[in-house]
Amino acid sequence: MNTHMERIISSHPELEPCAAEITAAFGLMRDAFARGGKALLCGNGGSAADCEHWAAELLKGFERKRPLDAAARSLLPEALAAGLQGALPAVPLTGFVSLSSAFANDVNAAFIFAQLTWALGRSGDVLIAISTSGSSANVCYALQAAGARGMKSIALTGGDGGRMAGMADVVVKVPGSRTCEIQELHLPVYHCICLMLEDEFFGE
Repeated sequence: MNTHMERIISSHPELEPCAAEITAAFGLMRDAFARGGKALLCGNGGSAADCEHWAAELLKGFERKRPLDAAARSLLPEALAAGLQGALPAVPLTGFVSLSSAFANDVNAAFIFAQLTWALGRSGDVLIAISTSGSSANVCYALQAAGARGMKSIALTGGDGGRMAGMADVVVKVPGSRTCEIQELHLPVYHCICLMLEDEFFGE
């Protein structure tokens, strides 16, 4: 078992039944990034905050420094090259204020994440859909758009996984009956995945 997975299960033994799915989610993201793809992330409320947090851990150094390699440094002024870090491309779909407000007013607020997924997603990318109930309508629509785009998808849910359990390629269903309990377990799940990805792409 991966060291990071061992650590997360040691700290949160209730996540042991999710180990295979967490590993599978890591694999989907690893393969997407290795092929030059990107991750899109969507969710509501606290899950929207998790989308922003998860993306941040991918877009900059997490536990490693991630200095640019020689080829990248050769393209930049020395001071700038020294200050930038290696990154994995991730786009939280929660921050498009002008698009979201216009689309909600002009079309349908429930379709905002789906519209952004359709606009930005391509085959080879991966959609990360977070919903504690597993049945958030706007997140489910985004999963449908991702499938139509030929994207892979990961759902982070709780309980029985709700509607998303049958819609995503990988479904990580953390235990818990209350929203706050589920949200508290989503954090160590995506931190574990980020650490595994950082080792994969920026390890020694």
